Amino acid sequence: MTKSELIARLAELNPHLYQRDVERIVTTIFDEIAAALARGDRVELRGFGAFSVKTRDARQGRNPRTGESVDVSEKAVPFFKTGKQLRERLNTVR
Repeated sequence: MTKSELIARLAELNPHLYQRDVERIVTTIFDEIAAALARGDRVELRGFGAFSVKTRDARQGRNPRTGESVDVSEKAVPFFKTGKQLRERLNTVR
């Protein structure tokens, strides 16, 4: 599901809201999650999962085209861990 599909689905399920308002709500939620992660905070949505930031150490990499060594600097990457209810919902027999 893409962001625009999510917005359309939420607008469909909430006919009392304008689509532009639903779009603003979804965008605000995503922006707040991104801002919290940028600050190094953890974002937990109960029953769904938790977003956090992990750090990858600096390392020696290889250029696949030439084979020469390349220094890869340390970087922060987003990490998502599913919640128990989401895992159970995904693993129920249908």
